[in-house]
Amino acid sequence: MKTILVTGAGGQLGQCFKKQSGNYKGFKFLFCTSAELDITFKSTIQDFFKNNKVDYCVNCAAYTNVEQAENEKKTAFLVNAEAARNLAEVCKEYDATLFHFSTDYVFNGRADNPYSENEKVNPINVYGASKLRGEEYIENILKNFFVFRTSWLYSEFGHNFFNTILKKANEKAELNITSSQKGTPTNANDLAAYILKIIESGSKAYGIYHYSNRGEATWFDFAKEILNYTQQLDEVVLNKTGFYKTLAERPAYSVLSKEKVDKSFGFEIKSWKESLHRLIDEK
Repeated sequence: MKTILVTGAGGQLGQCFKKQSGNYKGFKFLFCTSAELDITFKSTIQDFFKNNKVDYCVNCAAYTNVEQAENEKKTAFLVNAEAARNLAEVCKEYDATLFHFSTDYVFNGRADNPYSENEKVNPINVYGASKLRGEEYIENILKNFFVFRTSWLYSEFGHNFFNTILKKANEKAELNITSSQKGTPTNANDLAAYILKIIESGSKAYGIYHYSNRGEATWFDFAKEILNYTQQLDEVVLNKTGFYKTLAERPAYSVLSKEKVDKSFGFEIKSWKESLHRLIDEK
């Protein structure tokens, strides 16, 4: 039986993997929170691999606070880059396949067509730069790796835009949401399920991939759809703002092309609206 280690299991994506794991009885799962397995220490990872047979390492540990990263550059790079290097080096030592997650923020957002994997990267904030460095480390160290760039992750778990909008709606708060950024909301449950399908298939089509739900939206569109589908749109004051001041600069356009992932794996990818509706129906 193959063993899948999931790091950062206490975070949003890690919890989605835990939820999806029940559908994959043919694998043994090891879920470790960042407190249980601190990947910023290479020796800690080595000790874990020494004591546990790991065939696949799915790294969900990440520094994801885009705003805070501007003031905590060292920490962002430690978690998103140096820790990724640690994992890559230990996976190489123990011949384990690494799955790692990156971001649409490796691009500067000046395109007007979905970004493919081979387009020039040029992050415009610390978070994006730290994730790009992590990608580069993995690509230089390992052959058997999958890096998935994704965008605008949300789920029923943790602190994210989806949960924030629902909370604010329950409080009847006035919402001012930007329409100046265009990307794709991505249900983290869908991403977790997609990765597990790849592992189940035994694919060795290693490399960098783009994954998000299909379609595109602004943050305003995303908020409006959440409120509309939960029948709260008439109960909340929702304002569209062209510009919302933030510490970190954000890409104006960061839609990701799914052409490569479709050709390589061919599993179904739902539209962002369909996936959002399904998650709301489940709640």
